[in-house]
Amino acid sequence: MTDQPTVSVIIPHYRDFEHLDICLASIAAQTYPADKVQVIVGDNASPEGIERVREVAAGRAQVVLVEERGAGPARNGAVAHATGEILAFIDSDCVAEPQWLEEGVRALAGYDFIGGQVKVLVDDEAKMTPVEAWERVFAFDFKTYIEKKGFTGSGNLFCPRAVFETVGGFRVGVSEDTEWSLRAQAGGFRLGYAEKAVVGHPARRTWEELTRKWRRLGDESYGLTAGRSGRRLRWAVKGLLMPASAIAHTPKVFLHPGLHTLGQRVAALRVLYAIRFWRLGDAFRVLGADTGRTV
Repeated sequence: MTDQPTVSVIIPHYRDFEHLDICLASIAAQTYPADKVQVIVGDNASPEGIERVREVAAGRAQVVLVEERGAGPARNGAVAHATGEILAFIDSDCVAEPQWLEEGVRALAGYDFIGGQVKVLVDDEAKMTPVEAWERVFAFDFKTYIEKKGFTGSGNLFCPRAVFETVGGFRVGVSEDTEWSLRAQAGGFRLGYAEKAVVGHPARRTWEELTRKWRRLGDESYGLTAGRSGRRLRWAVKGLLMPASAIAHTPKVFLHPGLHTLGQRVAALRVLYAIRFWRLGDAFRVLGADTGRTV
């Protein structure tokens, strides 16, 4: 591989045209040589039609239609059209900092695949909603995901195309980035963290947005346990420990530099305890949907 390999940027999309436009603008502003960058949007059959997506992407990205629902299939469909030596995955609502591609490619010199840093973006630093304050502390902590939990999110992921082809595509019905990362490492590929490969992701602002996210993650995470002995018992215990985990994470709220006032910290703390108790209840919702198995 050359010092500046060709890169295919992979962007899954579903009817989020404003953010897609911003994302594509950030890719166009990269310090990496433009003649070595291919950008592909995998549109997940947005109701407005693929021509609307192509209007937004005009002159900046190739658009491919992916009928199978889900961000994983959308990424897989885009990868099928990729020609770059490196695949760089970013979500359509993310904003890449100018050196994102340059730093991500550089980090691959030490690892087989990497995840970068994700900064949480808020509308107004002085007027964060309680959920925004919580997200500023706890959302998208890729460093912890990678160094302590052994996976990276797919919203800021780099890997050689040859590695992706060996591991295979993202799967549906599970936390696809976690499952893909674990599958890659089981195949002998090394995962690393690239702090300087930075994208920004908007914080969720409302309780409804937050619980919608965790409901989806609960279903997908439980899907990862398929075939394991005692899965229902382990899941129940994990759920019961959720409130206690809020106590363990309380100091993080007061120490986090991304919050600027006592009011923001108190608001984030309230959401921390509320979401952990909500996740306790949701854990048993998931078990109730899986009544065909015994604990």
